Amino acid sequence: MADKSLIEWTERTWNPVTGCTKVSEGCRHCYAERMSHRLQLMGVRKYRRAFNVSTHEETLLEPLKWRKPRLVFVNSMSDLYHDTVPDYFIASVFDVMNRTPQHTYQVLTKRPERAVRLDPLVRWSANVWLGTSVESERWLSRVDTLRKSSAVVKFLSIEPLLGPLPSLGLEGIDWVIVGGESGPGARPMRPDWVREIRSKCVQNSVPFFFKQWGGVQKKRTGRVLDGRTWDQMPSYAPNTTKTGRWASH
Repeated sequence: MADKSLIEWTERTWNPVTGCTKVSEGCRHCYAERMSHRLQLMGVRKYRRAFNVSTHEETLLEPLKWRKPRLVFVNSMSDLYHDTVPDYFIASVFDVMNRTPQHTYQVLTKRPERAVRLDPLVRWSANVWLGTSVESERWLSRVDTLRKSSAVVKFLSIEPLLGPLPSLGLEGIDWVIVGGESGPGARPMRPDWVREIRSKCVQNSVPFFFKQWGGVQKKRTGRVLDGRTWDQMPSYAPNTTKTGRWASH
């Protein structure tokens, strides 16, 4: 199932894998888990196992049918690098992404160590981006692991931001997304935590995207930071390789 997405930093979602397990504190109020149980109750076949990890062969070839170039979040309802997803299936996902250079794919994982380990099995075409999630200083090691990947574009999803990141370095990072937690039980995010990260991005010419303040009612808190919205992204042209810092817009 490929859907138009309400996620501010992408256009579509593509979920050849669904389901996941919690690995760190940022997973506590996982929106995908809540959504999967809701879809199961609605009788959506793909979610008949709710949030248990499932692969969907029937979904693999969907991008081949899309004529218009799209910005695609891969596995918004899972983690492609979950340890129960077979190596061959991950390679099959990459095969489809490599065969459709007109689309730009955003692969986001909390398990970058497996992404690096599987590097020899896949081809990182320029249209496949790899990101990792970092919610606190405790998980900054994920950034170091991400840098070891062969992905052309590497990005950080700092959401939910649960504390300051004074030790965050941006060498080798092409894009940073920051957002507060939303939904039931949302934990607060302090403005000075966000400003510190934004300042580092500006100083290092790294595109900065502020997704939301979050909270129980995220529409009410919005996504304006110091009087403006921050929607910077890496610029991308199909079938090209990176030469220097990607421009923001």
